[in-house]
This record gives sequence, C-alpha cells and structure tokens, in this order.
Amino acid sequence: MSNLFDLSGRVVVVTGAGQGIGQALALGLAENGAALVCLDLNGEAAAATATTITRRGGAALGLPVDVRQSDQIDAAVQHTLAHFDRIDGLVNAAGITVRTPAVEFSPDDWRRVIDVNVVGTFLCTQAVGKHLVARRRGSVVNVASIAALAAMGRGNTAYTASKGGVAALTRELAVEWAPFGVRVNALAPCHIRTPLIEPILRDQDLLARLVSNIPLGRLGEPAELVGPTVFLLSDAASLVTGHVLAADGGFLAR
Repeated sequence: MSNLFDLSGRVVVVTGAGQGIGQALALGLAENGAALVCLDLNGEAAAATATTITRRGGAALGLPVDVRQSDQIDAAVQHTLAHFDRIDGLVNAAGITVRTPAVEFSPDDWRRVIDVNVVGTFLCTQAVGKHLVARRRGSVVNVASIAALAAMGRGNTAYTASKGGVAALTRELAVEWAPFGVRVNALAPCHIRTPLIEPILRDQDLLARLVSNIPLGRLGEPAELVGPTVFLLSDAASLVTGHVLAADGGFLAR
C-alpha cells in the first residue's frame, strides 16, 4: 500500500509551471519522485522551476510554450520524448482570468480567456494524449475551479465559462480514452493564494466576503493541491476517471 502514491520513474508534463499553482505542483510532484517537464509562456520562469528541481536532486526540463499554439506544444512533446523517452502524465495548470462586467466584456478578452483555459487545455491534452493512448496508459489532471460548478459573480463570466468547459472536456476525454487505459480527471480548487488573485488580496472587504464562503475559513495555498494531484496521477487512483475533485475548503458543500 505504501507504494500506491509513488511517482518514481514517471515523467509528468506541467503547464503553467512558472508560477502559482503550476509551479507548486511541479515542485511537489518532483518531491514525490516524478521527472518533470515544466512548460510556461514565460520560458525563463519555466527554466527557473526546472532548475530548482534539479538542484534538489530531481530531473527536469524547462521549456517556453504558449498553450494556444499547437506547433509549440508538439515541439515540446517531441523534446520531452527525445529527452525522457516517454510521458506518463500531464497536468494542465496554465490559466488566466479577466474580470469585467458581462455587458462590458470585449470579444478579444473573452476569446483570450477561452483560448488559454479551454483551447490550451485541449491542445496540450491532445498532443500528450496521442502518446498516452498509444502506450495504453497514463493520467491527465486538469486544473478546473469551483467556478466550473458554481457561479462566482463579480465579472467572472469568461473564467466561469472556461472552467465549465474544462470540466466537461475532462469527462468527455475520460470516457473516450478509458478503453486505452488513460485516466482523465480534474481539480476544482477554491480561491488559491497566487498572483492570479492579486487584485482580490488587495481588497480586504472583498477578501473577507470570499473567505466567509469557505467553511474552513481561509484561502487555499498552492502546495495544498499537491496531494490531490499526486493521488490522481498515481496508482492509488487507478479506478478514478472523469472525476472533478473539489479541493475547496468546503465551499461546494454549503
């Protein structure tokens, strides 16, 4: 039983690994034995995360990738296969938000959120999934949000729609790829203390209202998503697919 959560010898690709949730997950998965491929729009940030892993004794690559560009994703996958010879898992953590009242949302901002959060998640999963399906094994973890399952208000229409799309995509691919032994799941975190919510952290009244809706009485920290992600990638979750796992301090239980 002690080996169920062991990721030793597995190669995991993490998008958005330059900061925030993606960075925390890349570092945490490395601590649990995985070799990491750190992808980020900011190539220097991706390289810095990879360097931290290697300095701690792990194995890692850091590559610049815009998740909206399939050619860049394909190149990163080929680089990964040339370096590590295989891929065992993918974590789609790259994501953005734009907070604007619905009646004022520009088409360009709407498309940008959808393109990064939904299209980017699909393109990365498609590119890695071709390899996983061919090997008939592997696990994908998409970072969705409580916004996939509950309305957020406050100008979050694009973000909420995008994360709902991620949850739906997760279920669809889980069913399509189950016959090939590939599992696809998602996380639904509450508000996590990252640069993405910096405006909220500066507004003490808004922050207090958000926290009041979380039964545990606080925001989440990026490192608190490592355990659920390790679980979903590991053999401990061998019967789990198509699931959206809430890591939300009880938000959705209210």
